[in-house]
Amino acid sequence: MASFQPGEVWMVDLGLAAKVRPCLILSDYPTDNELALVVVIPHATAIRGNRWEVAISKPFLRRGVFHLQQIQPISLARLERKLG
Repeated sequence: MASFQPGEVWMVDLGLAAKVRPCLILSDYPTDNELALVVVIPHATAIRGNRWEVAISKPFLRRGVFHLQQIQPISLARLERKLG
């Protein structure tokens, strides 16, 4: 598994309904005595204009927002590739 840093954006498999989508990495790489999980915020292109949406413009992302109500831990195995 490739290492990552907080603040990077990775493509993440969020499961059947949520699809594979860009996610902002919030946590550090887990140490040996921690669960193999990372905390992420999914990116969505459906903008609703509520207070839980944070727009971060990056050239490798389509127009959209990171939705703070969807912060979640995911398994390291669900990380697919780094975008930026």
